[in-house]
Amino acid sequence: MEDKKDDIVKLYDDLRGKVEDPSPIIKTKMGISFYNSSPFDFKRLKSNPSGLKQNFPFYLNGYSDNVVQILENFQMDKLIQKLITNNKLYTLIDKFTEVDLHPNRVDNHMMGSIFEELLRRFSEMSNETSGEHYTPRDVVRLLVSMVFHPDRDNLIGEGNVRSIYDPCCGTGGMLTIGKEYVMENITDKVKFNLYGQELNPQSYSICKSDFLITGESPDNIYKGNTLTSDYLEGRKFDYMITNPPFGVDWKSESSYIKNESENPLGRFSVGTPRVTDGSLLFLQHLISKFSPSGSRIGIVFNGSPLFTGDSGSGESEIRKWIIENDWLECIVSLPDQLFFNTGISTYIWIVTNKKEKKRKGLVQLIDGSNHFDKMRKNLGNKSKFINSSQIERILNTYESFTENEYSKIFPFQYFGYTKVTIEQPTILDGVVVKDRMGYPKPNTELRDYERIPLGEDIDEYFKREVLPHLPQSWMDRSKDKVGYEINFTKYFYKYKPLRPIEDILSDLRGLETESDGLFNQIVVG
Repeated sequence: MEDKKDDIVKLYDDLRGKVEDPSPIIKTKMGISFYNSSPFDFKRLKSNPSGLKQNFPFYLNGYSDNVVQILENFQMDKLIQKLITNNKLYTLIDKFTEVDLHPNRVDNHMMGSIFEELLRRFSEMSNETSGEHYTPRDVVRLLVSMVFHPDRDNLIGEGNVRSIYDPCCGTGGMLTIGKEYVMENITDKVKFNLYGQELNPQSYSICKSDFLITGESPDNIYKGNTLTSDYLEGRKFDYMITNPPFGVDWKSESSYIKNESENPLGRFSVGTPRVTDGSLLFLQHLISKFSPSGSRIGIVFNGSPLFTGDSGSGESEIRKWIIENDWLECIVSLPDQLFFNTGISTYIWIVTNKKEKKRKGLVQLIDGSNHFDKMRKNLGNKSKFINSSQIERILNTYESFTENEYSKIFPFQYFGYTKVTIEQPTILDGVVVKDRMGYPKPNTELRDYERIPLGEDIDEYFKREVLPHLPQSWMDRSKDKVGYEINFTKYFYKYKPLRPIEDILSDLRGLETESDGLFNQIVVG
């Protein structure tokens, strides 16, 4: 607003008292989405140090309502009072006048990087988990490339309007990087509407601020818990990208979520995961926003959603629902130590209701765990990053849809199994105890289970694998439960032959000789 400052103030003064709300006129006439009606800016505030106590609050209150609403979430009154009390407000304003942060000089990407660096530093100082606030840019770039690039035919053309949604949007980085990726790598003709929801009030306000400055629609960003208050209920989206908090505890929201899970039309009707990890709740929420014309989801998970929970559990039922509906397209394992607040391994899931014909009924797994470079300096727990050529390599592996050292393709039934209950008789004094119907009475202490892959004949499996070892056992098929899990390590396991016995013996002899020498030194000493 710097070059329009005086004109804005004059127009505001002219309209004040003549119209009930001057905002629409000022925004339209000046071609801006927000304004400040006070006569102050930072340079003018700095010129009168003794008047800061009165002038700075007056300056903040001079912003248009859409900015005042944003500032309220920062609770700046307390902060300003603290700065005034400690005689630091002038110093802060003085520093800001030395730096040109105009959008023409510092673009959205750079501003996001600045913010992330500040968050990382001060989150570490206060022992907070900075990773809750943002996702490393290399991870975001890989995710958006996998979501958008395979769908480029749906984006190219004149007059296309598409939507992108992030239910845990933070400061909006995924949304804006997603849009930028398409503009730079596919087409700049498409019009994107960006939508998001964020629980943290400060992150929400920064996202709104960014949208205001860059000409996006800040009214499309909502504050609140997505799992309990879906402010975009009923809306469908073309693309959905997100990194929900890892292992988020949903105990405080359990009554609401369980109530919705009992509604056959609710987002969580398929099942709910254990209360200590709500990751799969976010994926269910996104699937509820599938567009009938087709949507693509990219979501970052830790390892838990792949295998946690036995057949019949909430997690397994959710996996079963997703896989049997043929929505799971691809999972990529990422290197560990990619995130700022945790060194755990993570995974990108691509989920869609519009698979290409060649992918129907199939799931692709990509081992990207070795695609990384080491950072020159660690940033918190982040010691690795995925460079642009490695992103392209993973993307090419995904799009080529062929099997190789890093890519495996399976029919979706491959991940399923039937959990069968194996019973053995109760025996007293060498005699099998029978019930009133004459059937052997099962011994619950000897009850066991077999996980039999889908596609295998269960009776044949039982005869081959169980009866030879437990000849008196039988299957209680009334307790059968189908489950699904994805064991990444097993699919990409590489056998490493053991060292020859001669080499091992040689090493042991060397250690023995070395230890004898040390023993002699100790005794002599």
